[in-house]
Amino acid sequence: MTTGSARRARRVRRWVRGHRSVVDPVVYALCAVASAALGVSGLWNLFSFVPPDASPWWTLVTALPACAVVLLRDRFPLAALLAATAIGLVDLATVGGLVPLLVVLDTLYVATRDAAARRRRMILFAVAVTVAAIGTAALAAVGEVRVAAVIVLQVGALLGTTYWYATAVAQSRELVALHRQRAEDAEALAARAREAAVQDEREAMARELHDLVAGHVSAMAIRAEASLASPSDGERDRRALRAVRDSGLEAHEALRSMISVLRSPSGSPRTFALPRGRDTVTASVDAARLSGLRVTLHDEIRGPVAEPVDQAIARIVQESLANCLRHAAGAVVEVHLSEGDGEVRVRVTSQGGAALRHPPLEGSGWGLELIRERARAVGGELQAGEDGSGWTVQARLPKVAPI
Repeated sequence: MTTGSARRARRVRRWVRGHRSVVDPVVYALCAVASAALGVSGLWNLFSFVPPDASPWWTLVTALPACAVVLLRDRFPLAALLAATAIGLVDLATVGGLVPLLVVLDTLYVATRDAAARRRRMILFAVAVTVAAIGTAALAAVGEVRVAAVIVLQVGALLGTTYWYATAVAQSRELVALHRQRAEDAEALAARAREAAVQDEREAMARELHDLVAGHVSAMAIRAEASLASPSDGERDRRALRAVRDSGLEAHEALRSMISVLRSPSGSPRTFALPRGRDTVTASVDAARLSGLRVTLHDEIRGPVAEPVDQAIARIVQESLANCLRHAAGAVVEVHLSEGDGEVRVRVTSQGGAALRHPPLEGSGWGLELIRERARAVGGELQAGEDGSGWTVQARLPKVAPI
């Protein structure tokens, strides 16, 4: 077959598939005419009330209405099945043509295929009743059990096979739909998981940037502003510049650490360097003093604590002091670290001071929420708020973090 012929054949097949509701009745009508011309009639003489020498063309009386029923098959399958069954019974009792039987099988297939499971069971019951009724009628007509049994086997095989095949097609469609739905659900779940993972990474990056970098940069700005605003003092200016340099180096190292982690290949540990533990609290207090706060540290924790709790203590102190720098510059600050009853307590209080106007350092509003989350993550709690004329941050953390 040439390429052009194959293309035309495909177009014809597509047209036929798209117009089955019209093509099938025409084909059945042609079959009915051909059967009448060939003398095919009286297939079920056992039930016929018509003389056996009747013209085969009488089969068109039931065949053509059966062909018309096929026009309703796809839109109203159950109604078409009932109509085809009625015509088939009339044909069975009269001329016994071929086409009405084919139409019954066709409409039975479509009605069963498109029906829900409950309706399919109803159709199966109706098929069983029909087979039993035809077998009873055959037994009454001839009085021979063997003949009736053969009739039941024939009719049962035709109707049963059609019903079985239609049910198999319907169930396969249901399975395909189920698997498609599961695949879509799995795809949607994977998309949500990817979005959640991206959001977690964004939040982790924001948290680390806030904890590791923002505090150092704020301290640099505050110290530089203090040096500019005070009378010239060579030694004090040198100390301020050294503090700015140290904070800048720490911020730079923190950024390098984060960039290294973000550029690391997948599968490598997703941990940020520079974990701040309780041993850095003293450094944070010294840096706050250089920035103008009058800080006193009382560290009464002697025993070891879990590493996550150790880091949480440092983060809470660091953020509390950073807030004091922004909102209570020059304040008197007390930092208390204590332990007892299987827990450690962190308390940072500030009295006096005033909010910075130069340089204008507006916070993001995330700091307190981030240290609250950190406290909850290790099984503790944190509260912050006004305390008389000052501000207090206090946290209670377990010495041993939950697994």
